[in-house]
Amino acid sequence: MSKFNIDNDAIRQLAELLDDTNLTEIEVAAGDNRIRVARQGTMVAAPATAPVAAAPVAAPAAAAPADVGAHPGSVKSPMVGVVYFAPEPGAAPFISVGSTVTEGQTLMLIEAMKTFNPIRAPKAGKVTQIVATDGHPVEYDETLIIIE
Repeated sequence: MSKFNIDNDAIRQLAELLDDTNLTEIEVAAGDNRIRVARQGTMVAAPATAPVAAAPVAAPAAAAPADVGAHPGSVKSPMVGVVYFAPEPGAAPFISVGSTVTEGQTLMLIEAMKTFNPIRAPKAGKVTQIVATDGHPVEYDETLIIIE
């Protein structure tokens, strides 16, 4: 069994990368050696406990994201990455609220592992809501837009 030297600077850099990208965990492997840095769920829950005093206001706001994901026209992210609504900076976006789209039309791009992946419309319809934010990270199965 080989001795594993811990590189504290590498761990710090991975932790900073988690903060910069809003990811929950990251793992790096080289041969038999692996470093996994994960964020605890309690960090995310701490801000949510502060508005408990205003329960009537917080409860409907918390229910809204669940309704968006359950919507039958919800287009969800097939991967973790950064979402872009235009083909390049300064260009017109692929879609906007009110746009009519056809099945297979490119709606946006998700950059994952330095590759831009087109996200295509699963059905024809009208874009009624854009949930994701341009240039921000998205998680797997996160609702991106709503097509009705």
